[in-house]
Amino acid sequence: MAKITLSKLRHSYMPNPKGPEDYALKEIDLDWEDGGAYALLGPSGCGKSTLLNIISGLLEPSEGAILFDDRDVTSLPPDQRNIAQVFQFPVIYDTMTVYDNLAFPLRNRGFAEKFVNERVTEIAAMLEVEEMLRTRAAHLSPDNKQKISMGRGLVRDDVNVVMFDEPLTAIDPHLKWKLRSKLRELHQRVRATMIYVTHDQTEALTFADQVVVMQEGEVVQIGTPVELFERPQHTFVGHFIGSPGMNVLAADERDGGVSFEGQAVALEGKVTGQGGLAQIGIRPEFVSLSDTGLSARVRKVADVGRHSVVEAMVGDTPVKAIVEGDTPEQGEEVHLAFRPDQTRLYRDGWLATEART
Repeated sequence: MAKITLSKLRHSYMPNPKGPEDYALKEIDLDWEDGGAYALLGPSGCGKSTLLNIISGLLEPSEGAILFDDRDVTSLPPDQRNIAQVFQFPVIYDTMTVYDNLAFPLRNRGFAEKFVNERVTEIAAMLEVEEMLRTRAAHLSPDNKQKISMGRGLVRDDVNVVMFDEPLTAIDPHLKWKLRSKLRELHQRVRATMIYVTHDQTEALTFADQVVVMQEGEVVQIGTPVELFERPQHTFVGHFIGSPGMNVLAADERDGGVSFEGQAVALEGKVTGQGGLAQIGIRPEFVSLSDTGLSARVRKVADVGRHSVVEAMVGDTPVKAIVEGDTPEQGEEVHLAFRPDQTRLYRDGWLATEART
């Protein structure tokens, strides 16, 4: 396995890019440690696939370098990078048995049959497909086909990195949680460096130790799932992660204080910087119904099982709150309280308050 370093990486599909808007990938500097579980998370068009193709060698970046354990591989083709990749749709041979599918990457590289059998048996046990080894792949269900595709990526023990490109997109929703759990278990057992590319926050947050959140070709935050939820560094992260996402509210700054819809709002700590578009960010989990606070009128209530999502209008602005127990009726007048230590100011999207120590 390998540590992967991206150094001053930028890419444009235009021959002569003139400004940041011409780059599909803005400048990226990051390290993925050997043996880690990482996710690239963001909406369609944010640059995830471009970055994955650059790491795999299918695309050479316009600028910067890719290093595997300090070895520059920027100009090397995919077959010289020693990587394995699992795609959206299973890449297996339907006419082969499960055993032969798992053995193929090893036989193709000339490994001894004794070693091939040991590795195939080991991976089959991890995947819980031992009883299918003599079954032709054409007879497998879609989730089992993707299991075998994953196994083909994991059967080699000499790869630098295993990359997963939206591997659960074609899997039925009720089977996705099984494969997510299995993949996490596999990582903990083989300790391979793994990079998981997805637009699905649940997949990213349940698989990865560190998540790289991307927007419009830019990395906006790198952190653990807990860090991304509890302290978003950018409004996009707060809005994209969470269900529902963070409330992002227009803010007014006057006399050293911050207000929303004409009412003063207490923040987590000291405000930093000045100028730019000011917005308040607070997650619905930290908005509560209260006897005092912001005056609001309930617009709608959604019962989502263990709790309800109450959307109330403060002036012309909707604010969401997660409420357990009894909920108000539509049209009812209520007051909303923001938990101060979870209420933050953002400037032009970026976090602009300091956490209290």
